[in-house]
Amino acid sequence: MTLIPWLIIAAIILPVGYFAWSLASIDRKGIVAIQSNLGSGFAQGTGVDVRRPPLLLGVARKLTPGSYEAKLDHWLALAGRPKSMPLTKLIALKPILAVSGAGAGVLLILANPSPLSIGLCIFLTVFLYFICDLLVYNTGLKRQEAIQVEFPNTLDQMLISVEAGLGFESAMERASAHGDGPLAHELMRTLQDIQVGRPRQEAYEALAERSTVSDVRSFVLAVIQADKYGIGIANVLRAQAKQARVKRRQNAEEKAMKLPVKVLFPLLFSIFPVLFIVLLGPAVIKIAEAFS
Repeated sequence: MTLIPWLIIAAIILPVGYFAWSLASIDRKGIVAIQSNLGSGFAQGTGVDVRRPPLLLGVARKLTPGSYEAKLDHWLALAGRPKSMPLTKLIALKPILAVSGAGAGVLLILANPSPLSIGLCIFLTVFLYFICDLLVYNTGLKRQEAIQVEFPNTLDQMLISVEAGLGFESAMERASAHGDGPLAHELMRTLQDIQVGRPRQEAYEALAERSTVSDVRSFVLAVIQADKYGIGIANVLRAQAKQARVKRRQNAEEKAMKLPVKVLFPLLFSIFPVLFIVLLGPAVIKIAEAFS
């Protein structure tokens, strides 16, 4: 065998071996002692069952860099933190899927030792390791698009409530109560942060951090400035609602102008050839018969 197949096999075996070594060399007694010391004073008299985290989760967090874990946490925040996929479950699931893909790839290599099998093994390992990230990122993109669509209507509801005599937070509560989309959930979470004692400015900034929509960020900045300088919130909401409606119309016009360009390539490569075959096919057949 040449050097390249050995390097590819080493790229697969070494991470699996490091994972197994980390699993075998972890200090289980130390973890048990730390968990018992931390939970002894809290669990007594409260009825709370303090359990140490699973061993696999500890190993997975040991193998996952802190910056990468923070990025996953940010993507989960953009996706609304789905209950079926918390951060701990995501971190523990990624190495399991990667090892499963590596095992399937090794079986393929043993069954048919060829460069194609080795490449497929590497592809399965990498793809199964990052497939959870792709799903979470895609969920976050769809959720942010839904927030962008709901934002102008929600601002109009808040403006009507404020002009009717309600306060800003009461208007937010009414808009979130009458909505069932992701923006209503974010507004409700912001109100809950304020109710538990978090400063208003920090709660509004957290709302902007949980969204990538530029309209939401500009709205939060305008609300913070209005709260700081004592500007009437009705005027701010009116200006923001007007700007959001104008931007929604501009986005619709932009999509309508992009539509002919997007339709052009399917029209050229899918529809026109079929039309040419249907229209010119009989004529070509008759010409061929005439000259034959």
